[in-house]
Amino acid sequence: MEENGAVARPRLFETVLFGGLSIGILDLLDASIFFPNYFGMTVQRVWQGVAAGLLGRESAIAGGWNTAFLGILLHFVVATCIATVYFLFSSRISVLIKHPVISGITYGILAHFVMQFVVIPLSAIGWRSTPFDSGSFANSIIGHALLVGLPVALIASWSSRRA
Repeated sequence: MEENGAVARPRLFETVLFGGLSIGILDLLDASIFFPNYFGMTVQRVWQGVAAGLLGRESAIAGGWNTAFLGILLHFVVATCIATVYFLFSSRISVLIKHPVISGITYGILAHFVMQFVVIPLSAIGWRSTPFDSGSFANSIIGHALLVGLPVALIASWSSRRA
């Protein structure tokens, strides 16, 4: 924060690069641990599921580890996009920098719903009509709040103090 009470803007490089890498790694760990343990799938299948958004389900599964690695790459692209959007909002809305914990948790939850109800339905996966699973839902909400939104908000706030 600046002396006159104004809030400095976050820095693009730190927020997008460190934010994107941080949330990409944290969410990758969550997905790679939670889904295999909860649903009994392989780590490879988790990341093929991400690649299915671009390639379609059958092509993603048929591609083996190549498409799993594509899914991981796509995951980091999305993480960087999420960090970029937070940077854009926080550079214009100072409350996001002043209150990074609540802002980040809220942003992470919003990011989850945008992924579920906008990004995935518009992808090659399309709209999924699956039964509600409370464990998976809780992991997604808590994971996106604490491992996606919160880190990028804290990094944006930190970078604004460096400005």
